[in-house]
Amino acid sequence: MQTTAIHIRAHGGPEVLDAVQVEVGEPGPGEVRIRQSAIGLNFADIYQRRGAHGPHTAAPFPLTLGAQGAGKVDALGAGVDTLRVGQPVAYFQPGAYQAVRNVAASRVIALPDDVSEEVAGATLLRGLTAEYLLRRLYVVKPGDAVLVHAAAGGMGVILSQWARALGAVVIGTVGSDAKKPIALAHGCHHVIDYRSEDFAARTNELTGGQGVAVVYDAVGKDVFVPSLDCLRPLGMAINYGTASGDVEGFDLQRLHAKSLSVSRPTLRTFIADPADLQKGAAALFDVVRSGHLKLEVQRRYALTDVRRAHEELESRATTGAAVLVP
Repeated sequence: MQTTAIHIRAHGGPEVLDAVQVEVGEPGPGEVRIRQSAIGLNFADIYQRRGAHGPHTAAPFPLTLGAQGAGKVDALGAGVDTLRVGQPVAYFQPGAYQAVRNVAASRVIALPDDVSEEVAGATLLRGLTAEYLLRRLYVVKPGDAVLVHAAAGGMGVILSQWARALGAVVIGTVGSDAKKPIALAHGCHHVIDYRSEDFAARTNELTGGQGVAVVYDAVGKDVFVPSLDCLRPLGMAINYGTASGDVEGFDLQRLHAKSLSVSRPTLRTFIADPADLQKGAAALFDVVRSGHLKLEVQRRYALTDVRRAHEELESRATTGAAVLVP
């Protein structure tokens, strides 16, 4: 069958995104075909479009962007007995910007009745990222103070709510006063405008000079190195995104006095094993079911309106989660 996909044939700005018609065959052994209703839109897609993820993630052109989506199973390949036709599912696998596609069944997650396709399609990648950041890379404990940069963004609102549910004191930063109410409504106890305030000094003031246990940074260049001054002894600074540009080199001696650690992780490592993917999704759905984590879709774009979607996401003027709708 023919279906609509979004291809790029070179790295660049939103103008390189083209809607094309592609052929989708029957699912192969171990695959399912999914008719998508919601395709996730993430800053990682911007990095991939720009070619900013580095040569280790390079793929041949034409390249279909995106890594997550949701919809219903349309057909089963040989050997697939864990899913059924018509079942609502979500998945994590590259090549998501496509209305109908085949996906390895091992990367597919059956959706519980209380999680919609739209919410799963919009937030699965972010939810899985939050799960490993909060529960595996650094295990957040009750009473920990944590600093979440870009706290009003799509990742920030998930991290902040979940961290608070784990018993942490959540300090968030935002890029404007207008975003403060959003961060406060989504888990933050305190919010700092990092463009107009010295966020390191303010963070240390809020923690009584103790510092935070962990920094979650998706901004990069503008905030990462100053964030080291926010950490308590044995603290960890985690950079998982570079919205303002790559983190510039710094002297490792900055880590020495307080025995600090830094990390630049990727979700792919933490869910490479299909069992870990399923466990991460189960943990995400559990915290949603508990009422402590509210996943909200703020913006919807037609799949063929993907250029505008990227422009608005890249402007960093948006908040919350968004989906592409085939």
